Formats: sequence, structure tokens, C-alpha cells
Amino acid sequence: MSVERNSAVGEQPSAKTKKAAKGSNGKPESRLAMVRRARRINRELAEVYPYAHPELDFRNPFELLVATVLSAQTTDLRVNQTTPALFARYPTPEDMAAAVPEELEEIIRPTGFFRAKTKSLIGLSSALCDRFDGEVPGRLADLVTLPGVGRKTANVVLGNAFGVPGLTVDTHFGRLVRRWKWTEQEDPEKVEAEIAEIFPKSEWTMLSHRVIFHGRRVCHSRKPACGACPIAHLCPSYGEGETDPEKARALLKYEMGGYPGQRLNPPAGYPGKPAPARVE
Repeated sequence: MSVERNSAVGEQPSAKTKKAAKGSNGKPESRLAMVRRARRINRELAEVYPYAHPELDFRNPFELLVATVLSAQTTDLRVNQTTPALFARYPTPEDMAAAVPEELEEIIRPTGFFRAKTKSLIGLSSALCDRFDGEVPGRLADLVTLPGVGRKTANVVLGNAFGVPGLTVDTHFGRLVRRWKWTEQEDPEKVEAEIAEIFPKSEWTMLSHRVIFHGRRVCHSRKPACGACPIAHLCPSYGEGETDPEKARALLKYEMGGYPGQRLNPPAGYPGKPAPARVE
């Protein structure tokens, strides 16, 4: 599905489809029906975002690991604008482990919480050198032992640098799966466990990208663009946001709204514009 077609979708669902979380008899949706609806949402998102990808610029597992740690409490765009200078100065774990903290802090200052992040980056780089021969490990159990690395970060690295399926439960992912009534859990690990039961493992990484893409572009936290949503007919929370199609289209972000994406160097096939390199 092209971006042009995306901008035209979002017809308001009927009263019947507005209550997608209930069966035709008005009773709560069965587990089987929910799983079928969830998998249909995934298939339709795959048509809307065939180019879904991690929105952090990286060239190797170490760069992705560092960028993901930096992405906490900030945007991927801000990280992408910061990492070129960072990796030019510290291209390897050995280099970063030997960094002068104050100098590293100054480079990553735009990403926020720079003192804590500096401590994590130096710590994880030292651990990579001391325990993993300077290489990023490809196992979840190893990755989560690194300073500043939790399950979310580990799954990002495993799924996108090593091809190991993983679910990335960030704020967007958690918000949408609750709106879609796939889970009622708030704790990220419990969300991950419940969603993992709905989809085959082979879908986990790409499902994460599609859901996060949709959360950033259409299904926003405060004002979702319900009237321009291509999966509104499957959403039990339709109507939480703007339902007027024209007003909803004005809420679309990134390539869906005709604007640059978050990556300075987007992958081939991405239909949007590269992000600006300047840190504002």
C-alpha cells in the first residue's frame, strides 16, 4: 500500500465495527476472536507499512546497542542527530570504555539524562571488552547483564542486529496493544508475555516495527487520528481521537503526513524524506 493510498484511508467504521471487541451477540469477544482480529490487524499493518524498520541509524550491533540505550526518554531523531559525532569519536567498545566521562557527556547531552547514559555507555562498553571480547553478544541472557540494558533494549538488538525474534514493548507498543484489547497488562514484561502467545515467534520483530510505526504516525497518545486510520474497522477503541477524516489527516506524522522521518539514513524503499542532520 502506497503512502498516497494511506492518506486516503480512514473511512469511519459502522456502529457494528466500532465495537470490534464484542461479538455479534453483544457479549465480550472470545479469546479466539481476539486472536483472529489481532492477526488480521498485523496483516493489514504489513500492507500499510511494508517498509517498517528500526528508526535508529546504525551500521553494526554495537552502534544499535548504544543508540537504543540513548533513545530512552528522547526521540529516535534526536539520537540519530547525535550518534554520528559519537561514533566518529568512539567507534568501538574499546574506545568508548576508555572515554573521559565529561567528554562523552558533552557529545550525548542533547539526548537528555546524559550523566546516567554516560555511565551506562562506559559500563556496557567495559563489560563487552572484559566479558565478551569486545563483541555484542547475541543472547538475551547475556545482553541484559550489561549496564543500562533491559529486555526492551535487548530485544531491539537481537531482532535487528542478529535476526533473533523479539517483541519491543515500548510506550507506543504498550499503548496500542491495550487500545486494541490484546492485553490489559501495564507491566512491559507481562505485555510481552501475553502478546507472544498471540503471534508466532517469526512475526515478533516485524510486528513490533509495524505497531510502533502506527503509534508514531497515526495512533498517537493524546490525539489519535481515528478518522484517518487504515485499521479503524478493527479497532474497539475507535472514537478516542479525531474521527473527522479531514481533521484526522492533519494529525498524521512523518511520511504519512508528508514530513521527514526520524532516520538521517533511511533504508532503501522508505517512502519518506530523510531527517535533518542538525540538532536543534
